[in-house]
Amino acid sequence: MRLSRDRLLEWLAAGAVTPLLLPLSWLVRRVVPLDDAELAIGFLAFHGAHVLNDPHFAVTYLLFYDDVRTRALSPAVAPWQRARYWLAGLVAPLVLVGWAGYALATQRASVLGPMVQLMYLAVGWHYAKQGFGVVAVLSARRGASFSPLERRVLLAHVYAAWAFSWASPPQAEGEYEERGVVYWAIARPELLMVATGVVLAATTIALVVVLASKARREGTLPWGPLLAYLATLWLWGIGSALDPLVRYVIPALHSLQYLFFVGLLRWNEGRAEEGPPRFGRPATTRVTALAVGALALGWALFRGIPAWLDHELVPREGWDQLGLTPFFATFYVVVNLHHYAMDAVIWRREHAPTRWLVARPPEPAEGVTEFSSDEDATAADTRR
Repeated sequence: MRLSRDRLLEWLAAGAVTPLLLPLSWLVRRVVPLDDAELAIGFLAFHGAHVLNDPHFAVTYLLFYDDVRTRALSPAVAPWQRARYWLAGLVAPLVLVGWAGYALATQRASVLGPMVQLMYLAVGWHYAKQGFGVVAVLSARRGASFSPLERRVLLAHVYAAWAFSWASPPQAEGEYEERGVVYWAIARPELLMVATGVVLAATTIALVVVLASKARREGTLPWGPLLAYLATLWLWGIGSALDPLVRYVIPALHSLQYLFFVGLLRWNEGRAEEGPPRFGRPATTRVTALAVGALALGWALFRGIPAWLDHELVPREGWDQLGLTPFFATFYVVVNLHHYAMDAVIWRREHAPTRWLVARPPEPAEGVTEFSSDEDATAADTRR
């Protein structure tokens, strides 16, 4: 019974709670006027970002730059993985900070605009690839695996869902606003939406065929992981505008999914190293320290530092093109893009700590839930 409860919580935290929110939102909108409901949910989502969205960005820095000297320089790390560290850890932030710094120095929204559009393009990729990581890890933790063909079809559907969610709805060329910055966006024609929709339909058919074949051959499917995967792709990406209330909490659901796997990694690592021969810090201490650090750094990156800079350096009437909060806007965009770059490094099977996502830690003490797996840790390929 305890295992079933743990699996249920794992499944819900990984994204499968989303379908349950849709009927709940419908009931709320039947009882409360839509404007009032949107105001309440928007208020909760804004302030909930302090404890979910902001820490989910910040914790990536804590994971990425932990022992980065070894990861970037040690010959024990594969050359391609070391190159990824250098690109994501040094080159990417220098480029992003230089780009944003030039936009601020010249006070030109036309310079910052392409960075905003790049963020919109990359966020869909980030969500979709995380969905693939969810199905890979949760399936491995249940002892299930996918053949090379099945993995390719799962990934093809990921990329198709990302492309279609970005291309739709069509968008005219013109001025748009993001975080107080008005910028000029390129057009996304209807033909692009149709083309990506055709590809999405093809990969959907292929996915149904390979999963049906797998079910016939093996007698079952990893339904929980697959539902979390589909919720990530279809409800958070393609159907993000399906419900006017649920769309407010999609970033929080994504952050919860991300933080669940971060906590799982750090917990299993701590359980394995708190005994002999290392006698490291207890797992609870490690997870708590990481959570506190992520909360503090998230506040600094999204609240404290940019708010102070906007207050001290921006006149009360604001900057003509960049508005009243240009530093908040640039911090928001730069941290988002750097987060995506770091994620592409630390959630790969070549990155040694990812083995803790599915590895079996030592037997837990009385009253402590064990996270288990029957498959080798190398199955935890969450980004390829």
